[in-house]
Amino acid sequence: MNDLAPLLTPEGRALLDEVRDTDPAHELAVATRLRREHPAGLVSAALGQARLRQRAVAKFGEQDAGRMFFTPDGVEQSTRASVAAYRAERFKELGVTSVADLCCGIGGDAIALARAGIRVLAVDRDPLTAAAARANADALGLAGLIEVREADVTEVDTAGYDAVFVDPARRGGRGRIFDPEAYSPPLSWAVGAARTASRAAALKVAPGIPHEAVPAGAEAEWISDGGEVKEAVLWFGAGQAAPVRATLLPGPRTLPSRGLPDPAVRPPGRYLYEPDGAVVRAHLVAEVAEELDGGLLDATIAYITADEHRPTPYATAYEITDRLPFNVKKLKALLRERQVGVLTVKKRGSAVEPEELRRKVLPKPHGRASVTVFLTRVDGAPTMLLGHPAR
Repeated sequence: MNDLAPLLTPEGRALLDEVRDTDPAHELAVATRLRREHPAGLVSAALGQARLRQRAVAKFGEQDAGRMFFTPDGVEQSTRASVAAYRAERFKELGVTSVADLCCGIGGDAIALARAGIRVLAVDRDPLTAAAARANADALGLAGLIEVREADVTEVDTAGYDAVFVDPARRGGRGRIFDPEAYSPPLSWAVGAARTASRAAALKVAPGIPHEAVPAGAEAEWISDGGEVKEAVLWFGAGQAAPVRATLLPGPRTLPSRGLPDPAVRPPGRYLYEPDGAVVRAHLVAEVAEELDGGLLDATIAYITADEHRPTPYATAYEITDRLPFNVKKLKALLRERQVGVLTVKKRGSAVEPEELRRKVLPKPHGRASVTVFLTRVDGAPTMLLGHPAR
């Protein structure tokens, strides 16, 4: 069933409530029982929606996910609620009161904008996706602030709105799309739409967008949530003080670019700092290294080393206990000698797969000790650095 309408009826909503906590292992038995009382298509749709809602909890939280309506693509591609809320708050701080949300998907960003008190025109050309966005606005009590329109975004007049937000499709039949001009709609069209906004605009792009693809006059912001890079956003008319920034959630904590040169390479100190992924993507490792009075282990690798422990939200600190040339046998013997039972393997600049190394050097626990090993290069030489999170 590719139509949400039956699920929005009293019978459909009651069925959704009944199957909401269905264990996938028991789904067949539940479906067989329910088909004695309800149409088979409705039962299948309800169970499918229940599965999507369970997957959506990670992005939207249990309360919202349990009331919203999803498509498979909508669960995968929608913005995480915490990221959407941060962006909505930034729009609000810019004095925006209305936003044209183009390529709105199932409405994740529209919901956050409306909860910030911003009026939203949410547009998507796919009928089922637009229906889900409309159902979600209604289910969350936001229909008064969200108008959902099924249309081609390239044909929508946004002149009556303070701001434009565009989230172009970045997946095709073969998976992720890396060329911004192959987005749907292309990045060049989205930039043109952004430049017409009266107050501000934001374009959601893939975190891997090359810095050289960032259009002139735009601020590029990389966002991570809980240490995981989620997206990049190109801002226009946002009064940006720096052309690049990294923002870490929760917080938010924002690190702006100051145009610093690359840090110097230096010998390993007592501490190793692993910058947040948003910092690395934004090319702001130099800003963090300066804050830590540190340098790089290798000119091409984003590991910072320093002699002092200075807590920073932009990097995780580890105290280094050992430095060894890369050697599997030596590492295995050392772990046995120190009675290691828990091994964390991190790598940058190494072709070795962490899981493969873990199986080789610690096939079974030797004790209760825990160790983190970094597979990297120190001034070009393959190296293992052992340590533990700094206290």
